[in-house]
Amino acid sequence: MNERKTSSFGWAPRIGRLLGIEVRIHLTFLLLLGFIGLARWLPERSAAAGWSGVLFFSLLFGCVLLHELGHALAARQFGIQTKDITLLPIGGVARLERMPEKPSQELWVALAGPLVNVIIAGGLLAGLLLKGGEFGLGSWSTSSGSLVERLLAANVFLVLFNLLPAFPMDGGRVLRALLAMRLPYARATRIAARIGQGMAVVFGFAGLFLNPFLILIALFVWIGAAQEANAAEMKSSLAGVPVREAMLTEFQSVAPDETLDDLARRILAGAQQDFPVLDSSGQLVGLITRDRFFSALRDQGDGERVLHVMTTEFPATTPDEMLEAVFSRMHPAWCSTLPVLREGRLVGLLTAENIGEFVMIQAAMNARGRSHWTAPPPMIPAGTGLRPCRIP
Repeated sequence: MNERKTSSFGWAPRIGRLLGIEVRIHLTFLLLLGFIGLARWLPERSAAAGWSGVLFFSLLFGCVLLHELGHALAARQFGIQTKDITLLPIGGVARLERMPEKPSQELWVALAGPLVNVIIAGGLLAGLLLKGGEFGLGSWSTSSGSLVERLLAANVFLVLFNLLPAFPMDGGRVLRALLAMRLPYARATRIAARIGQGMAVVFGFAGLFLNPFLILIALFVWIGAAQEANAAEMKSSLAGVPVREAMLTEFQSVAPDETLDDLARRILAGAQQDFPVLDSSGQLVGLITRDRFFSALRDQGDGERVLHVMTTEFPATTPDEMLEAVFSRMHPAWCSTLPVLREGRLVGLLTAENIGEFVMIQAAMNARGRSHWTAPPPMIPAGTGLRPCRIP
């Protein structure tokens, strides 16, 4: 499958590669550095103080980068590649191509990041002790002391904060992995997500009286926990289900010699957004997506032929492929529609909308006590062209 070459975050240009992994930095991170430098410069009107603040936070985010690299290298040991690492003002994000399937693997991947910060903190502490430094735990602060002492305190904070048992922090994944060793994956995720959202409520309440920044953390944790729970429900619903049970079998196709005006009429007449392009023999020769249609309509006009604007290179699937595997390919590549082929012939379309509807039907059936929903009996094909197609 073709994958997008850009990060899932906007405004995040690439700054290089580290151990084969693309590293990006969000532009708002640079604004944060400027703000920090200004905030440190204003009290004393000292350039040295401003540069000291910028240097500290640059080194801190270097530690964050190593933290995310720890996750990526641990995942690589289990055959999971990392698409990129993006540095954001609130931390870093390593985009794995997929999550580990075994709880033990997820446990190691989740712990690898904080372990990197433990190693960094241990090295900084050893350096301070070798130089004869004397200080207690109560004196550790990210706002006072030498640069090394502040970095030491920051790494200790990163370890403690990331190990909180709340998604999307590492501690939430550690908790889910431990629960999943004894419980079904979806149930383990629901429990971990509820604990995380409970912590979010505590953060939000504390933020009203202590530090408003805790409210932002609470929102971050609440949304992350909900997204993780939804993803687990999706994975559970799709497990062991073939594509043929969720694919769209009644759809319209277009011919290569039709115009964009013809296609516009098809779009306005129904709810379909992406169209397969079939030649006179019923063979799939292309795909025209909603975005490509509007781009061509704007740039080339409604008289342009479908042949000249359709996509001829696109991923596809088969009726017997498992939905879980197909969805894991669709989501990171931002593919909304996949043609479903049997022996080279188009028999259906798999859309993100249909997958969502299938999951909703599964949830409703499960609520009624049925453990699995079975698709209706297959129907005889209705032909090609603009007529509806049904799975043979």
